[in-house]
Amino acid sequence: MLRFTHSHKTNPFHTMKTIVAALTLGCSTLMLPAAESAKAGQPMPKLSQLLPGATLPNSSGKVVLVDFWASWCGPCKASFPCLNRMHEKFAAKGLVIIGVGVDDDPAKHKAFAEKMGAKFPLVHDSAHKAAGFFNPPSMPSSYLVDRKGVIRHVHTGFRGEKTEAEYVSEITALLAESR
Repeated sequence: MLRFTHSHKTNPFHTMKTIVAALTLGCSTLMLPAAESAKAGQPMPKLSQLLPGATLPNSSGKVVLVDFWASWCGPCKASFPCLNRMHEKFAAKGLVIIGVGVDDDPAKHKAFAEKMGAKFPLVHDSAHKAAGFFNPPSMPSSYLVDRKGVIRHVHTGFRGEKTEAEYVSEITALLAESR
């Protein structure tokens, strides 16, 4: 039972109206549209702005794959060997892969990063600034960006060989485009 105490007499009808109004306001905010995810055709801000303080490779004029992951995500774990293969195959040709961990707990981020043995740079988006811009709809989500800094392909989830074949095709095409 809720009990309200005031120094003056409280009108029970007024108190109920206040409670109903607060509940209505709270529930209505749950129905607000979520922020949209980054889409193909949208320019990407400089990664140094999205990941302040992170040590980032030079990505100017390169094709960039920004991959969002979390330590609790099974498909993220499955995607790391594929991302390592993409790095080995295309890094010398102009591909930069950056894995962005979104775990709140830095210890979980670090443990997962060490366990996965990534051959590409991993950064911790502790302030969720990059995640705020991209708004990944699921984990993992990756964004393939062309040499001019425009998002060209978006991948949500990881479906093994199918996703890897899509990466190879898209990366090959983007690397072949002139600057």
